[in-house]
Formats: sequence, C-alpha cells, structure tokens
Amino acid sequence: MFITALPQRENTQPGALPVDLFDAIATLKKELNAVILAHYYQEPDIQDIADFIGDSLQLARAAAQTNADVIVFAGVHFMAETAKILNPEKLVLLPDLNAGCSLADTCPPQEFAAFKAAHPGHLVISYINCSAEIKAMSDIICTSSNAVKIVEQIPKEQPIIFAPDRNLGRYVIQKTGRDMVLWQGSCIVHETFSEKKIVQLKIAHPEAEIIAHPECEESVLRHADYIGSTAALLKYCQLSASPEFIVATEPGIIHQMQKAAANKQFIPAPPENDCNCNECPFMRLNTLEKLYLAMKNRTPEITMSEEIRLAALLPMQKMLEMSL
Repeated sequence: MFITALPQRENTQPGALPVDLFDAIATLKKELNAVILAHYYQEPDIQDIADFIGDSLQLARAAAQTNADVIVFAGVHFMAETAKILNPEKLVLLPDLNAGCSLADTCPPQEFAAFKAAHPGHLVISYINCSAEIKAMSDIICTSSNAVKIVEQIPKEQPIIFAPDRNLGRYVIQKTGRDMVLWQGSCIVHETFSEKKIVQLKIAHPEAEIIAHPECEESVLRHADYIGSTAALLKYCQLSASPEFIVATEPGIIHQMQKAAANKQFIPAPPENDCNCNECPFMRLNTLEKLYLAMKNRTPEITMSEEIRLAALLPMQKMLEMSL
C-alpha cells in the first residue's frame, strides 16, 4: 500500500502582484513568446487564460507541436515533464513544483524496475500519469484516451505489463479481452467517489446520466452510462440528449462542460466523506498568482538528465505514432 502526503496550498503574498493578473500574464506571454497549456482539472481562472486546454493526450500533442520558446504548464509535474521530454530546447515552467500526482507516487522507479525484472519478456505499457523515470523503463506510453486503441495494436501472443493505474488497466482488460499484468497503483481522487452517494444522486435525478473516468473504482464504473477520458466526457455531454449529468471525475472539467452546454446541469459525484476530496489537491496547488510569478521569474523550471529524457522520449513517440 502506498501513502501519498497531501500537499499544503500556500498563500501567495500579494504585495508584488499587479492589479490585473490577466493583463500582466498576457504581456509576459508576448515578451517570452510563451504558450500556456492547462489541464481540464485546473481552476477556472487558469483555464480561461490558457492558450490550450486538454486532457493528457491533447496536451502531449500540443506540447509536441508548439513553436513557443517557453511552455508554461498549468497541470501537475508529470505533465510538465512530458513537455520537457518532447521539447528539450525550450524553457518549461510549472507554477508550483509541489504539484505532483498521487498516482505517479504509487510507482517508485526502483520498485517498478524490480517488478519489470520479475516479468521478463513482457512489453511495458505505462499510463502517462507517471514519472519520467517510469516512462524511461516503458516501451509505450498511453493515456486514458488511447489506452484501448494501443493495447489492441499489440500482438495477442505478446505478454503485457500495464502500469501504474490498476483501475484503468482493469478497464482496458475488460474492453480488449487481453490478460495483462497490472501494477497496483491508483489515484486518490478517482478512488474516493462514493458508490452509495452516486446511487442516491441518481434516484434524486432520474434523468441524469452518470459519466465516469476509467480511473474510477469498478464499483463506480458499473453504474456509469458512459466511461471515457476527460476530453471524451466533455464531448459526450455535448452530444447526449440528457439534461443532467453526474460527473465522476475531478470537478475542474465541469467549468468547460458548463461553457459547452450551458443549458444542462452538471453534478459532481460526491466522495465518501464530507470533504472536497473529489478535487485533486495537487492540481489545485497552481494558482493564477503562481502562474504569473513563474513567468515573471522564469522559475520553477522543469529539468532532467538527457539520459532519462532520451529513454522516455522513445515510448512517448511510439504513443503519438500509434494514436494517429
């Protein structure tokens, strides 16, 4: 069992901050020739100022294609690392270096290396929610958007290790029929949803559809009307005729859902406890203030050894090729 220490969100001292942060960030963006990439789980202000908003696959593609000199990554550490892997010559900034990932933390490199050695001959497919060191030990990277598609392209006789998320791995097994060896990692947000409370919500909102991310526990997924990545969930709620949705993923995505379908109601799936545990504490470490200061000070910068970067680049490139 892995225990992840939750980050503490610090107050940013307002003294040195401009009155209009949106305008100040826009000015810095021009000065630096910078692009702001943001995940759907970021706070609304950051989403609204971003040049591109997406899920992990969309953000990886955007990072690979950008002509900017500076990439400001409003997400978590592994996402900014991915941008650096794809853009070694660019300055990659993360507003708060403590914005880690509970799922990535469940897969320590030394322990995973031993796990891999215990399963010789296995192809390693790793979910992008992992560290650069784990990517460097992988053969192919995947996201929740393309995991099924990638596994379906692997010859049936080839044994597979799937890491680090056991819930996504189990979902891929169900969809493809492949027997994979799973690393037993999980996300603190997606495993906290309450099946009982979701069922109660469904009773109170009988017309609502339950939409869920495949990182959720199986007990939640069995009630879902639709399962998909954050980008897929956003698209589905626009196409569905349902007037209401119970959303079982990090509620930051609801900001974009409300923009895309203002006439519909979106209800965040509740956690087991009476808390904000359905919000990722790591994603929420980034703030508009920290984003401005990162651009102003050109730090915190994402760095890694060239050996790790090159080893991690190959499975990333393989993913992008197999996702076309």
